[in-house]
Amino acid sequence: QCAERIPEAEAVLDLLEKCPEHQKKGGFPIIVFEGLDATGKTTVTQAVRDTLNGVLLRSPPACISQWRTVFDDEPTPIKRAFYAAGNYILASEIAKASTQAPVIIDRYWHSTAAYTIATETSGKVQDLPPAQDEVYQWPEDLLKPDLVLLLTVDPEERVRRLRHRGLEKTKEEAELEANSLFRQRVEESYRRMVNPACQEVDASPSKEEVLKTVLQLIRKHCTF
Repeated sequence: QCAERIPEAEAVLDLLEKCPEHQKKGGFPIIVFEGLDATGKTTVTQAVRDTLNGVLLRSPPACISQWRTVFDDEPTPIKRAFYAAGNYILASEIAKASTQAPVIIDRYWHSTAAYTIATETSGKVQDLPPAQDEVYQWPEDLLKPDLVLLLTVDPEERVRRLRHRGLEKTKEEAELEANSLFRQRVEESYRRMVNPACQEVDASPSKEEVLKTVLQLIRKHCTF
């Protein structure tokens, strides 16, 4: 409906239409890293890619990420539609890449869902949809990863890292920092995801220790 007003929306829809409806994964494992900003996703995903000789992909995918700022300023339903479409476009890239090498992904469906649920709910963690609710279920028509790792750090440590980075905050990051209830709702939403569930990894220790833990989990849960 917004394609006439937002030229970028038409381009996103064109890319989406070109994606096969049912993507099939190749023979290599698909590993997703989730977590709030400044939990170490960029460092860990690059290290895992290098260690496994893998392919690193991000959500939203590179082909639409340049339009992210356009959609971040749109009303929530349009913004969420952009990120949802991005997951399906990304899925076709994952399917192709997984025929050639392990695929490492910096955020995927769990992020889209966790932020949507936390935004649509107000109040405390107790006000979230109940744990068994279908909002936490992986979509049946979306290519599923083999393993999802949720990186977590202490809230104070995360804020310290953010300030150290000195990067401009996204609207959601500003909300996370200003509103601890919102942050708690996002984190709890991640923890309630099922099929596949997130495996939590404490990302507070050194980069080397976190990488060691992550690689142990990958070897335990994925076949090469």
